[in-house]
Amino acid sequence: MAGLTLFSARSGGSPMGSSGLPRLLLWDIDGTMVNCGPQVRPLFAAALADVFGTAGEVYGADFAGRTDPSLVVELMTGAGLPHDEVVPRIPEVRDRYLDRLEAALDRGQMRLLPAVVETLERLAARPDVTLALLTGNWERGARIKLAHFDLNRFFPFGAFGCDAHDRNELPPVALARAMQSTGWKFLPEETLIIGDSLLDVACGQAHDIPVLAVATGRTPAEALERAGAHWVVPDLHAAADLLPAG
Repeated sequence: MAGLTLFSARSGGSPMGSSGLPRLLLWDIDGTMVNCGPQVRPLFAAALADVFGTAGEVYGADFAGRTDPSLVVELMTGAGLPHDEVVPRIPEVRDRYLDRLEAALDRGQMRLLPAVVETLERLAARPDVTLALLTGNWERGARIKLAHFDLNRFFPFGAFGCDAHDRNELPPVALARAMQSTGWKFLPEETLIIGDSLLDVACGQAHDIPVLAVATGRTPAEALERAGAHWVVPDLHAAADLLPAG
């Protein structure tokens, strides 16, 4: 991976004037910026049980990189409920889960991952960098988690689990919103996904978007490398040379 150029130039000029090529950085949340600890899964389980009478195999499920709606469908159909009965009730699960999350999420059990704030502050200061979210969380849930460390200020928009059940469908949503926000149509080579899971890597590959994988979640660095991430770092401290300088 050494020697690769992170962002490729293109003709046509930048709307940012002399500040250089605009860059769109799409950030995952859980395992990439924050770790909520074990407290989220019981809240999700309680919401499922409220609506469907069962939480299925929620404590054995792999949440990494999954969208919240896809987890509802997988867990409930796995528990024997018909798909056509599960999907219409996803909004009920969402509302019950998010109400619980807002009331019960405890910052004392959360952890801000290394170099997150320093990296975001440095990037946010650049006029040629656009920061956005790309996460499987429902948007309200994403904002609740980020609020505990005052990180919402860095992300005016994003693509969320409420926009698509399949994570691979989220990058086009993020790109469209980036164009609405900045007036610039970002190409895949001007974009970077920053995440910690195999599904973050697959999401980038589905749209030819480079992926910077941070091994601060549940997925080992070696697995992220085998999956085809363009860059793999132990944490964001080690990503300083890969991201735009301040």
